Parts: sequence; structure tokens; C-alpha cells
Amino acid sequence: NEDHAAVVGRKNLFVTTFPGDTTASQVKELREEVTAIVRSAKPGDEVLLVLESGGGTVTGYGLAAAQLKRFKDANLKLTICVEQVAASGGYMMCCIADHIVASPFAVLGSIGVISDQPNVYERLKKEGIEFQTVTAGKYKRTITPTKKVTQEDLDKSKEDVEAILKLFSGFVASNRPILDIENVATGETWFDQDALDRNLCD
Repeated sequence: NEDHAAVVGRKNLFVTTFPGDTTASQVKELREEVTAIVRSAKPGDEVLLVLESGGGTVTGYGLAAAQLKRFKDANLKLTICVEQVAASGGYMMCCIADHIVASPFAVLGSIGVISDQPNVYERLKKEGIEFQTVTAGKYKRTITPTKKVTQEDLDKSKEDVEAILKLFSGFVASNRPILDIENVATGETWFDQDALDRNLCD
């Protein structure tokens, strides 16, 4: 009958959340949720993910984004809602979506890479403490907390960070081609209409 046909043809919306920390430690739960949704979904079903993340490690958020790509591989439409922030690795995840919805004062962007650590070499030297490190490989250790940093070390670290940015921005551009990647892969963040004008959200 008509009522039965309406029930059979009804689409499902699967709703989940990702409150990401700096290491994307929630990726284990995300993997399990994606697996469950993909196994349960029928053609025409959709997924809504509420995302909250200021980003973090490249490896953690790269893996989290890869989990979301499984929805696309299963032909499930993915919408991501940003209530407060989707920056850096958080935005890496966002760009997988078919549709990005953000609240007016949500922070979006920060497509950039940062690497920093304290250096106590001069203090150790003042205290008469010498720290010995044995390595094999010219660039096995460049900038560390306990060694004197040379210009060569800084140049190599800058080269490494630039390489990660190229990988990051390329990933974002390929998954959200509507972006003018050269203008948004600057490390900046945007709110509201500014984010919308730059196609960071829909």
C-alpha cells in the first residue's frame, strides 16, 4: 500500500560528532562509527557530522579525514556542521564534506603548518651540562631542545614545514576545488561572511 511504500522509501540521516583534540585521539571512535554507518546505510541515506576542532597533528587529522572519505567511497552525502571552530586539521576534515554549514561566529581556515619547541641549550651550557646525542643520517636531528641550533637546522626545518603545507593545501584543494587555495592557504582564519565569501563554507 501507499503507507508501506512511503516507509520503504524513507531516507535516513545518520548524525555523529567529532570533538577533536590536538592529537585527534577521537579517531578510533570515529572509525568505528563510520564503519557502523557504512554497513547500515542504504542508497540515498546521508550523514551529518558536528565538528569541533582547532586542529593538531598532521598524522592524527590526516587519519581522521581519511575516515570521512569512506563515506564518499560509499556514495553517502556528507554534511559537516561547525558550531565554533574548524581550523587547520579540523578544516582538513571539513573539506571532505559535500556541504559545510557554519554558525555566524564559527572560525574557519588556518590552512597552514606550525612547528615549535623550546630550546634550553644556552641554559644547559651556563649550568655546565652537556647533552650528547648520537645520530646516523645527516638530518636525523635538526632542531631539538638540547642542541645549539644552526642556520642549516632552521633551513631544513623550514623546508620540512613547507613540504607539509604543500601536501595539506593540495589535499584541501583536491577535495574542495571551489576554493582559491592560494588565497586561503595562508594560515589565516575567517568568520561569518568573510569565510563564506572565500568559499570555506556553504
